[in-house]
Amino acid sequence: MGYRNSVKVPAVFLGHGNPMNALEHNRYTESWRSIASLAGSPRAVLVISAHWFVNLTAVTAMEQPRTIHDFSGFPVELSQVIYPAPGSPHIAAEVVEALSPLSCGLDTDSWGIDHGSWSLLVHMFPNADIPVLQLSIDATQPLEHHLALGHALSPLREQGIMVVASGNVVHNLAMIDWGAPGSGAPWAQEFDAQVRQLMTTAPGELGRAATFGAYGLAVPTPEHFLPLAYLAGLAAAEGATCRTLIEGCELGSLSMTSYLLD
Repeated sequence: MGYRNSVKVPAVFLGHGNPMNALEHNRYTESWRSIASLAGSPRAVLVISAHWFVNLTAVTAMEQPRTIHDFSGFPVELSQVIYPAPGSPHIAAEVVEALSPLSCGLDTDSWGIDHGSWSLLVHMFPNADIPVLQLSIDATQPLEHHLALGHALSPLREQGIMVVASGNVVHNLAMIDWGAPGSGAPWAQEFDAQVRQLMTTAPGELGRAATFGAYGLAVPTPEHFLPLAYLAGLAAAEGATCRTLIEGCELGSLSMTSYLLD
C-alpha cells in the first residue's frame, strides 16, 4: 500500500431509504450529490450496505461487479438501472490487509453492487468510472465487532478509498405510515435524536443506543443499523466526531439522517 493521499477522503453514512430515490431528485439525493464535490476523485469507493447481510465478512474482488436488483414490487424502470462501475481485485486485497488480523474473505463471483449501494452512487458518481467494492456485514457478530472493523478501515482513507456506509438509523417497515411523508413518529424522532447526540459527540459509544427506550421499534432487525457502526468506528479511530449531512424522517418509521466524517 504505497499510495498516500495528502488529504483523507471523506467517509459517510447515508440513509438510503426508498430504492426509488435512485430515480428521483429530492433533498436527500441532492445531499448525496454534494458529497462528490467533497470527495474529489477517490481511488475507489468501499460500500458497507445493509443489503449484504451474511454470516461472514467478505469484500467483492471481481473486475466487473454486476448490478443487483434485490427488491420487488417497484416500477420496472428501477429494475432497468445498471451501474457499470468497475471493481478492483487489487484494492480488495488492500481492504483485506487493512482488516487483518480480523478475518475478511475475497468474493470473486457471488455478490456485486446491490441497491443499497447503486441507489446512492448513481447520484454521487453518475459516470460510474470509479471502482466500487462492497464489504459484507457479518450477521453473526455483535455491534462491537463492527465498530472494530470500522476502526481498522481508517488507514484506507489515506489510501484514497472512500468509505460509504448505507443503511437507516430507524428502519421499521412493519410500521410504515404511507400517509406521513416527510415526518416520523414521535418514537422514531426521539431515537434518531439520541443517536445523533452520540454520533456528534462520542461515536465510539454507539453501543449505548441499545439501551434507548425506542431501540426495539427503531431497530427490529440489525442490518440497517449496523452500517452506522463502521462510520462510528472510523471516527473513534481518528479521535473525531461526525456531523450530520442531512436530517429527517420519512413515512413515520424511517430515518434518512446521514453523517459525514471529513
